[in-house]
Amino acid sequence: MAQNVKLSEELVQDARRIAAVEHRSVPKQIEFYFKMALIAEENPDLSFALIREIMKADAEEATEEYSFN
Repeated sequence: MAQNVKLSEELVQDARRIAAVEHRSVPKQIEFYFKMALIAEENPDLSFALIREIMKADAEEATEEYSFN
C-alpha cells in the first residue's frame, strides 16, 4: 500500500538530481537509498560501494548458467 510522506524540498531535489543520473524515478531513488541504509546498519563493515554492487548484482537477472570448461 502506497503512502504519502512529507519530505524536505532539499532532500527531494537531491534525490531528483541523483535519480536522473541513475535513470530512476525520485521515489525509486529514495527507496534505493533507504534499502542501502538498512543494509549498512546491519553490516557496518561493508563499504557503500560494495553494498551498491551487491544490490546491483541482486537486481540483475541470470541470463544463463556459467560452465567451467
